[in-house]
Amino acid sequence: MNKSVIQLTIISFLILTSCSKNLTSVPDKTTEQISATYQTKKDVSYGTDAEQNMDIYLSKEAKSYGKNNYTIVFLHGGAYYLSDKSAEERYIEPYLKKGLNVVNMNYRLKKGIPIATTDLTNALNFLKANNSDYDLNLKNIIVTGFSAGAHMATNVGVSQNNSEYPNKLNDGIKIAGIINFSGPVDGLDIVEKIFVDHDNELYSKAGNALFPSEGYESKEKITVYEPITYFDKNDPPIFIWHGGKDNQIPPETFEKFTVMLNNDKDFVDYHPDALHSPTEEELKNAYIKIFDFLDNL
Repeated sequence: MNKSVIQLTIISFLILTSCSKNLTSVPDKTTEQISATYQTKKDVSYGTDAEQNMDIYLSKEAKSYGKNNYTIVFLHGGAYYLSDKSAEERYIEPYLKKGLNVVNMNYRLKKGIPIATTDLTNALNFLKANNSDYDLNLKNIIVTGFSAGAHMATNVGVSQNNSEYPNKLNDGIKIAGIINFSGPVDGLDIVEKIFVDHDNELYSKAGNALFPSEGYESKEKITVYEPITYFDKNDPPIFIWHGGKDNQIPPETFEKFTVMLNNDKDFVDYHPDALHSPTEEELKNAYIKIFDFLDNL
């Protein structure tokens, strides 16, 4: 790289940084202000299945955020078996209050982890192919979710730089950060066993539907869908929230993974007395930390 190109790159970075807004200092918008700020495209299809759809919230202010012009892509939970993007909008509301572009997506249910996980890649590749309609910053994506959705977000996020991962993102897409609420990162066999053996019939059905085979899947096949398999020092920064009394994704499944994280860029928000789903107060406090995390990416 010649000297003039290096100088231009440095100048561009300094301009972008100086024009950036710190998310922590941006006041939350009212409901009326959110309505005035956003153009919302509901149920945009990114595939041929009826469940392959997403809501896209386009902010008039996003470009003014400079380096913090993130595109937030959120996936709901539900053990890959139930729920819908409309059921967990409390997780995207903080981003809407800040004026960021947000994608809230559905994915195929009851078809197992392998099928559902491809849908995050499918959705991102669709957005890239059709970005003339949306003008999203797809080189500054934050993938996030709750439970099953957080599992998918983390798996795709840490595997984007790994040639062995089967589902590829198209050129021009970059995941800049990962925000995980109670999503498996390791020990997916433990999680599968909890669900398959559960006394609640719905949980048991969900457990049996996690993978195509009945009963327990082999550890070899499960490993492909464990984020710890792909984790390396070049992965995007990760924010993990999890509870010490989570009876669906037990704390033991986070232990090896969190030890591997980089304290300078990653953040673990662990609550010994918290359950699988954060309370409203826990969620409110988490987003204070999340916006500080995003400001420092």
